[in-house]
Amino acid sequence: MESPVVTWRVHMLLLKSLAVALMLLAVAPAYPQQDVVSLADAHSIRTVIENQLAAFTADDAEGAFAFASESIRATFGTADHFLAMVKARYPVVYRPSTRLFLDLQKIGDEIVQSVEMVDEDDVRWLALYRMERQADNTWRINGCDLKSMPGSRM
Repeated sequence: MESPVVTWRVHMLLLKSLAVALMLLAVAPAYPQQDVVSLADAHSIRTVIENQLAAFTADDAEGAFAFASESIRATFGTADHFLAMVKARYPVVYRPSTRLFLDLQKIGDEIVQSVEMVDEDDVRWLALYRMERQADNTWRINGCDLKSMPGSRM
């Protein structure tokens, strides 16, 4: 039979081990290292989105269409159809009055760039750009989901 002192020491050792494990979990990244997007990729992704937004500003349908993934291009067929859809369904993306790049994150198998945008009526939106790496290691936009933000008037 173990003495109460030995039992107490074992319990204290287990508690200390648990405390160390909890501290390590608290400071560990929220995702595994292999899921981290490199700084070069993050820069490339931001550049692709900024270039597409600049093309929208210039009403450059071909330029904007060039930054879309192959599946998006196949869906719309032509740059003019793509630009017409953006104008109709994504006016804040077509003409944001302001934009602020937020977190770049990996969600499941997708890389998603969050961009806060404000439309001409001062309504805030969160644009979630789904990015796709191409065979040549470049990035293309594979969709954009818009969500109005709480308290959306500025």
